[in-house]
Amino acid sequence: MSHQISEVNVAGIVEELRARGHRVTPQRRAIVAETLGTEGHIAPQAVAKKVSERVPGVNASTVYRTLELLEELGYVSHAHLEDGFQYHLVGRGGHVHLVCARCGRQEALPVEKTVPFKRLIEKHSGFSPDFSHFSISGLCAACRKLQDSR
Repeated sequence: MSHQISEVNVAGIVEELRARGHRVTPQRRAIVAETLGTEGHIAPQAVAKKVSERVPGVNASTVYRTLELLEELGYVSHAHLEDGFQYHLVGRGGHVHLVCARCGRQEALPVEKTVPFKRLIEKHSGFSPDFSHFSISGLCAACRKLQDSR
């Protein structure tokens, strides 16, 4: 995403926040810009750290509230990972996180690959899972191989 496009998106989101009655402080604007400018996932703690390097006075509660607002407005989504929530732009989270419980390595499984599992769950219980917020813990191929060789 180019810096110029990011600024246009930031301005639009800032205006939407104002229109909905939310205060738009320099800190909140910086949080929106940082989140939009991030490729992939970003944890709230990382947002706070990066923003506080540029804008003083950013606290964790402002970061969390702003990310929650961005999610309510449909701009970002979150995933539940081993070390907590991570956010990504909507449309860029079409995968399930595979996290190795031994070494911490993370892989992405395209969400389309979960369709058979989703159908099984729906058939069994009528429940329709949303795997875009999902993380599966297990062993990566290297750790599995190491374990099997013992």
